[in-house]
Amino acid sequence: MKYTQLGRTGLKVSRLVLGTMNFGPQTDEADSHAIMDAALDTGINFFDTANVYGWGENKGRTERIIGNWFAKGGERRDKVVLATKVYGNMATDGHAPWPNHDRLSALNIRRAVDASLKRLQTDYIDLYQFHHIDRNTPFEEIWQAIDTLVQQGKILYAGSSNFPGYKIAQANEIAARRGGTIGLVSEQCLYNLAERRAEMEVIPAAQDYGLGVIPWSPLHGGLLGGIIRKEVQGGRRATGRAADTLKDPAARAQVQAYEDLVDKHGLEPGEVALAWLLTRPGVTGPIVGPRTAEQLESAIRAVGLELGEELLAGLDEVFPGPGPSPEAFAW
Repeated sequence: MKYTQLGRTGLKVSRLVLGTMNFGPQTDEADSHAIMDAALDTGINFFDTANVYGWGENKGRTERIIGNWFAKGGERRDKVVLATKVYGNMATDGHAPWPNHDRLSALNIRRAVDASLKRLQTDYIDLYQFHHIDRNTPFEEIWQAIDTLVQQGKILYAGSSNFPGYKIAQANEIAARRGGTIGLVSEQCLYNLAERRAEMEVIPAAQDYGLGVIPWSPLHGGLLGGIIRKEVQGGRRATGRAADTLKDPAARAQVQAYEDLVDKHGLEPGEVALAWLLTRPGVTGPIVGPRTAEQLESAIRAVGLELGEELLAGLDEVFPGPGPSPEAFAW
């Protein structure tokens, strides 16, 4: 495994991030524990989760699965850089949250971090991430709450997720004015070959403010994992975002061109998609969410994959980026 610093911090993390969103809804606890053990054995030390994972009536279940794994001992907690998130409504789906039981008020942040610590069976969280912007809570209040948690030893760093570029700037400018707080150190955003809009504003802002970029959905819901080849071979059919995208003939032709290009180079589509992200400026590491040990092994191979200039140029032709801002939308 290869490692890098998380943004401008001294924290060293693996170039792959183990995403745990499937733990519970799609992968049972025993298999989830086996995947985490395998990840740690291969050197992956960066694990990502969120308080709402588990979904529906089981929100919080994923954190509990991780907590039970930590409780097995064997230095599991000490070896892991643990990231979780706050913002979401923790009420059962279809039920409105009680006031102040979601978003980023100081009260909810305090309540949510204590609940996550209990489920995770740990006394600290390495990276506490804001899952979404909260338009009703000023950053002065958010940073006051975060500073208190850092002083209490409950969290070490704060990060954002799904933030636009201007909110990254706003958050860190206010942190700098307050003094005594490090501000955001990472941004977790939707970013992959097929979805490159983050290159216009989000990633430049993250780079300028020293945030590590953690792309989620690196295979774009399976679209970049060889989905057409799998259909032809009678394997797993596209669902969700990938299925909706393939209904568009132009988009299907684009994905086919991608698979043809990768096949020409004798490589696997999913591994190329991950390896491409590892070449991008500012990227710490993509989040991979394996449902099986085999999927984890494929992701790990991507870390050692070297993409040649011809292939990189071909990928840009198939999936052209938007270009830098403001030139992407101006002159």
